[in-house]
Amino acid sequence: MIANRVRVKYSLFLTYFVFAILLNSVGTVILQVINSYGVSKEAASVLEGFKDLPIAFVSFVFAAYLPRFGYRRAMLIGTAIVTLACLMMPLVPQFWMSKLLFLAVGSAFGLVKVSLYSTVGLITDDRQQHASVMNTIEGLFMVGVLSGYWLFSAFIDGSNPDSLQWLNVYWWLAALGAANFLMILFTPYANPVPAKQSRSVDEFVAMLKLALKPLALVFILSAFLYVLIEQGIGTWLPTFNNEVLHLPADMSVQATSIFAACLAIGRLGAGQLMRFISWYPLLNICLLAMAVLILVSMPLASLAEVNPDVSWASAPVAAFLFPLIGLFMAPIYPAINSIMLSSLPKVQHSAMTGLIVIFSALGGTTGSVITGLVFGRFDGQSAFYFSLLPIVAITFTLYFFWRWSTKGDTVTSTSA
Repeated sequence: MIANRVRVKYSLFLTYFVFAILLNSVGTVILQVINSYGVSKEAASVLEGFKDLPIAFVSFVFAAYLPRFGYRRAMLIGTAIVTLACLMMPLVPQFWMSKLLFLAVGSAFGLVKVSLYSTVGLITDDRQQHASVMNTIEGLFMVGVLSGYWLFSAFIDGSNPDSLQWLNVYWWLAALGAANFLMILFTPYANPVPAKQSRSVDEFVAMLKLALKPLALVFILSAFLYVLIEQGIGTWLPTFNNEVLHLPADMSVQATSIFAACLAIGRLGAGQLMRFISWYPLLNICLLAMAVLILVSMPLASLAEVNPDVSWASAPVAAFLFPLIGLFMAPIYPAINSIMLSSLPKVQHSAMTGLIVIFSALGGTTGSVITGLVFGRFDGQSAFYFSLLPIVAITFTLYFFWRWSTKGDTVTSTSA
């Protein structure tokens, strides 16, 4: 049994790694379609919606049914979809194909994330194990994001912005997706067995009722605001580096990897910190540090000048300072997810994960579109200053989440 759990863990790690690269490539692809296809910032910002809205839709429709359908089967279907979409990208070099790619990635991830998060509950025995595995998975997700930036930058021609050479990266991503498919295929997964079988419509209604509980509502709002901040920054940071800090396209993508590296380090280290520090004061310290970094970095960014011979040694200070925000942002999302999920019976994890995915996707789209609109109509500094508003808002939602969760206001009364 232990050996099977280890195999399942590794298959989850690889699956999340693959989707990390594809999901978070949207910022890089936005920069490239602006350069290669002549697309405006406002038009390019819809790519986030093509990714996130299908995540929300698929999770909303199918989350409650996945325990019956089978987690491994859902993950196999999702992996197959993105593998085929990657194969199409270099064959059809058009902006609409980029939209179709993210539509496929978002739809597949709606199946995969619900299955993956729910499976964590099946291979762990207590809250501590659950939090540890969740932080490791989310940390490895950020390692995948970091790897993706360098992988894409290796195929970008910084001296020729119009080049379509960057599309060749998708041959490699398709191969990685195929390898992931085979690993899942030969890994045994277990599904939860409810005490009594309920109709699918009852499971769907139960998910909706779950969302109306006060603790669940404030948690959902916290997750929405967090992802709004993270995606708004992560999606537009390559373009910010290119247009505001005047870095070449390939270097702009590479510099964004600092943000991903900080997220990875923060999430992998958060599990250890939370053994000694309560999650609520830690997350408040993180939010304060995020606000300070924005207020310090944006004035420095305005001092950047065009330098044709720019290198890492001569790059603006803001290119290194601002991405450090990821270090403080990192613990928030896995911490609140783990607290919420570990307060529920395992049979309800699929329904709650569906809600997490839905509102995270809506938050990601909202953050990216708003940042893109402000960036296009004003400037990059104004776009990132906007992040201060949701940072302030999340401090209030986290307070109520902490207060109600410590009072034992659980949602276990809703049956799945």
